[in-house]
Amino acid sequence: MAAGIAVNALGHADPDWVAAVSAQAATLVHASNVQYTVPQVSLERVTPTAHHVWRSPSASWRPPSRTASSSPTPARRPTRQAIKFARKFQRVARPDGDAPTEFMSFTNCFHGRTMGSLALTSKVQYREPFAPVMPGTTFAEYGNLEEAKKVIQSGKIAAVFVEPMQGEGGIHSATKEFLQGLRDACDEAGALLVFDEVQCGLGRTGYLWAYEAYGVVPDIMTLAKPLAGGLPIGVVLVTEKVASAINYGDHGTTFGGRPLVCQAALTTLDKIQKPGFLAEVAKKGENFKQLLSTKLSGNAHVKEIRGIGLIVGIELDVPAGPLVDACLDRSVIVLTAGKGNVVRQCC
Repeated sequence: MAAGIAVNALGHADPDWVAAVSAQAATLVHASNVQYTVPQVSLERVTPTAHHVWRSPSASWRPPSRTASSSPTPARRPTRQAIKFARKFQRVARPDGDAPTEFMSFTNCFHGRTMGSLALTSKVQYREPFAPVMPGTTFAEYGNLEEAKKVIQSGKIAAVFVEPMQGEGGIHSATKEFLQGLRDACDEAGALLVFDEVQCGLGRTGYLWAYEAYGVVPDIMTLAKPLAGGLPIGVVLVTEKVASAINYGDHGTTFGGRPLVCQAALTTLDKIQKPGFLAEVAKKGENFKQLLSTKLSGNAHVKEIRGIGLIVGIELDVPAGPLVDACLDRSVIVLTAGKGNVVRQCC
């Protein structure tokens, strides 16, 4: 019930995925970014259909063949790209030399483990062993709009990074008012709004993109984990406004856009976007939460059951580790989250 930490969205050995990856492996596994490949360009359709504002630039490729970036650093390199793109945008937008360079993220957040993304990750145990990390990040309380506004209005913030739903942080959902308030504050201050949908995107909430549940569109969105159905990939989507500041050569990666991974991603997208798929995710999620509520009713250690779609957490008043171990003894794989007192399921 952990899907490889929110990765194997189609399960294990999905026959369509296996057939597509096998066929691509027999055709072309890797090519450099000097040329484009058909799977790479075809993956442009990862841009959300609900809002026609997205580009998926990796400046390794010449426009107009901008496409997704397949990351050799599984799941979290898109945060580093987003940091770079935000700083480049601000430099272009303010050529007089006073471009903001700092960032804001939130308590309980998780944006990755590379040196740049570590600086945006709030959990001290992840950052301290590698200190000093990149300076210039302020953490505000998740959900506290007034506190966030004060930081944004300082004029020092290049971009605000936020998860519409926190996974690692304990399955906490943002409110529409919070996200819309961040959107308005960023617009007023000239900062960019970045949604990290690495864990909550690609259908897991019952929406293709978690932000669709709120009707708030960011300037940059990061994707990874489930997109390629089990192979490592990272994608950064940006609005046309941000894309206009990015040039060929601003970003590059040896394994970016490799055809094998892009074909895997195309197959995963095909299945998630089939009629009825997302509705089934939402239905199963509601049924699962109702079942948990029934089965755990009256259990003194259960504080709350929460989540959207098939990303669900059970908050306990005791450490969840022993329960996770007991589940594993019974061949059920679940994970902990938050401060170690949340059992999470993310399929």
